[in-house]
Amino acid sequence: MKVLIVYDSVFGNTEKIAQAIGSGLGSQVDVKLFRVTDIKVEQVAGLDIFIAGSPTRGFRPTPTLRDFLKSIPRNGLKGVRVAAFDTRIAVEDVDNPILPTFVKVFGYAAKPIADQLQKKGGELCVPAEGFFVKDTEGPLKEGELERAAEWPKRILGKL
Repeated sequence: MKVLIVYDSVFGNTEKIAQAIGSGLGSQVDVKLFRVTDIKVEQVAGLDIFIAGSPTRGFRPTPTLRDFLKSIPRNGLKGVRVAAFDTRIAVEDVDNPILPTFVKVFGYAAKPIADQLQKKGGELCVPAEGFFVKDTEGPLKEGELERAAEWPKRILGKL
């Protein structure tokens, strides 16, 4: 089984989550892990599972990841199981009374990533997932790396 994990990371937290997801897939799976700036769209061909992730920046994925996903040809993920994740700050951890409203309206990065993967023909196998950081630059909240390592088991369970 061929799995590709593509991520962007600003402060290193999303990279750590991507690595934990890759480790969680186990040694029986052929996993390739790339930062979005180090991959070409041609490498998306011939996959069984494609996982993409980004930090949430302004309620969206990074522009670099958005541009990469847009560059995937129409139906370029046809027949591929897809999953999306992001890193985010929990609303309750921010002292800003209007943030919950903004999050309700605009959401986090994982949902638009999942939508783009489906638009390219991918079959979403698990709901988009968010992993939590303590502050803008991190670090990750306690237990998030372990949760990230468990998450791909749900993906594999849907195959």
